Amino acid sequence: MSAYDAVVVGAGPNGLAAAIEMARAGRRTLLLEAEDEVGGAAKTMELTLPGFRHDAFSAVYPLGVGSPFMRSLPLAEHGLEWVHPPAALAHPLPDGPAAVLERGVAETAATLGRRDGRAWRRALEPFVLAWDALSHDLLAPLRFPNHPRMMARFGWKGLRTLRSVANAWFEGDGARCLLGGCAGHTALPLDMPATAAYGMVLAMTGHAVGWPLPRGGAGQLTQAMAAYLRALGGEIHTGVRVGSLRELPAARTVLLDLTPRQLLAVAGDGLRGRYRRALERYRYGPGVFKVDWALGGPIPWQDPACTRAGTVHVVGGFADLLRSEAHPWNGLHSDRPFILLGQPTLFDPTRAPEGRHIAWGYCHVPNGSGVDMTERIEAQVERFAPGFRDLILARSSMGPATLHRHDANLVGGDINGGAANLGQLFFRPALRLDPYATPIPGVYLCSASTPPSGGVHGMCGYHAARSALRHGG
Repeated sequence: MSAYDAVVVGAGPNGLAAAIEMARAGRRTLLLEAEDEVGGAAKTMELTLPGFRHDAFSAVYPLGVGSPFMRSLPLAEHGLEWVHPPAALAHPLPDGPAAVLERGVAETAATLGRRDGRAWRRALEPFVLAWDALSHDLLAPLRFPNHPRMMARFGWKGLRTLRSVANAWFEGDGARCLLGGCAGHTALPLDMPATAAYGMVLAMTGHAVGWPLPRGGAGQLTQAMAAYLRALGGEIHTGVRVGSLRELPAARTVLLDLTPRQLLAVAGDGLRGRYRRALERYRYGPGVFKVDWALGGPIPWQDPACTRAGTVHVVGGFADLLRSEAHPWNGLHSDRPFILLGQPTLFDPTRAPEGRHIAWGYCHVPNGSGVDMTERIEAQVERFAPGFRDLILARSSMGPATLHRHDANLVGGDINGGAANLGQLFFRPALRLDPYATPIPGVYLCSASTPPSGGVHGMCGYHAARSALRHGG
């Protein structure tokens, strides 16, 4: 391999984003990927039976369609088509109808009761209306915002705990569970500071841009990104595992889609002092246990409203949600875990043979857990969809160790690139003015272990590339 202006290691969504931004700036760019195909945690595979195409890791992309960087890419020209379910999210409740996050704020509010409906609109509608502008500030490193008054208003609400704001704003479990389930994607206990912000952002995206999935599977998104990179002149080499920075071809800039643990390994003695100690102390969050199902028919939800949503949160009421999400952080396994479930073939029949379906569900577990949660996950779904088990044709279960083997960035099964608690929300992976630059000249970190942290949005890679370009990369 001859000399390049930029070499990017890791072809997950953030590595692809960094490579695209360097190539758009006219830099000769090489992207290296250890696995046989690009995608990282955004891939589609036959995990159960022939013809059943499952999203092995991530699957639904509100931030993929809603991030400023992704919106700037002509991915439709390279085969990407978004599928929007009628409703973003449903949350079946043990007593009463399911709570549903509709595309419209007013439509959602109308289902939550008079008082909670007004509170829902008051809490979210101003930010939903400003999403196109506000997303530039929300999905960015800590800096003076472009919209300071709006961000100050968001921060005043969002930096509190989800538990406190849900109880203060709402009377009923419907609204509390919608907002709390969105915050539950962080795998943090919901009585931690800033968990309200996570819940608000995901709920806002449901109204502003929806919670879509790529037609044909998650891999279509990263394949389209790879095709666009090649169209810009970028090169992609797969099956190249980088063990040391010394193995890389000469380049002015190196961008690493790696978490701190891998960065320490490839940098060797090149990292010392305070930065190295910060990486060694970096905290990974709870892991994930995931089950994919090949099904003989659609999930038979007790409440038919759940069939309108691409994503279903399964746990019970608000108290059940709080209890379940506190357990993994404290090293415990919930008997009735919070299940994040997807049912893509209700809206994209190309993913399974005619008349058949796929679905997936995962729960949070302690980092590195070896406990098999398959039975507990399926029991939770059966509670709200009696007869679900009778439809299972085949299943694939993956715990933290299996996830980590598939993608080295999923350390201990952590899908967010590190715990996104308040200490690591803005200052990840270390306390630095530029979170993307490392002490090694010309070497930058572009993974979800940098702001704005986890989620398939490409903004970590974009901001890292912009940092490199500002410094002469």
